[in-house]
Amino acid sequence: MVEAVQNAGVVVTGAGGGIGAALARRFAAEGARVVVNDLDAGRAKAVADEIGGIAVPGDASAIVTEARDALGGSVDVYCANAGVGSGGSQAAAEAVWALAWDVNVMAHVRAAHELLPDWLERGSGRFVSTVSAAGLLTMIGAAPYSVTKHGAYAFAEWLSLTYRHRGIKVHAICPQGVRTDMLTASGSAGELVLRPTAIEPGDVADALFQGIHEDRFLILPHPEVAQYYQARATEPDRWLHGMNRLQRQWEEATAR
Repeated sequence: MVEAVQNAGVVVTGAGGGIGAALARRFAAEGARVVVNDLDAGRAKAVADEIGGIAVPGDASAIVTEARDALGGSVDVYCANAGVGSGGSQAAAEAVWALAWDVNVMAHVRAAHELLPDWLERGSGRFVSTVSAAGLLTMIGAAPYSVTKHGAYAFAEWLSLTYRHRGIKVHAICPQGVRTDMLTASGSAGELVLRPTAIEPGDVADALFQGIHEDRFLILPHPEVAQYYQARATEPDRWLHGMNRLQRQWEEATAR
């Protein structure tokens, strides 16, 4: 067991299924007290009942106070996992862009705003951001998702560099394909880019706990993402050419 989370008060948003449910199960198995959040109250309750946790359904942007009360007054670990996989291009409707910003970025900002005063006063707290490899790289066919996941990563990075000397731990989880409803909803682009190397949600939880044990910020359930990230930084035109080749393959496949 990871000593850092035993008996900790943990909140996992978007935990009615997929990665969130896997995180909730793993934290509970490690001895934490877990609040399970999801917009779908029935799914939140099902996971909470399974793990002996507490269901707090609702908008992930506005549940910190209720979750804190449910845990007896203190949140020790907050997993900002809820997200939307908004596809589309620059032409996506403004409502699509607004929802992606609100859920994928601003929900994290609002949670940190509520949590940090207490964490800084006591000198401890752990913020876990489920980002995506799209936040380090990008994803074809999904401009709102890619752009806002870059924002989520940037915010997690900012939190870490700003507050790590004051006892705040931050982890950014950046998987590629994970076998969840979001992967299914990603359509043909996801089938081309993500499905071939997709992993199970439990594998993501395992990677996070290894990262907690090693006190690492960047969590890569797909280790090869480190090489792609390095190539993007050091040879951006070559990397963009390779991504454009994927774009053309996708366009040809969808045109058939």
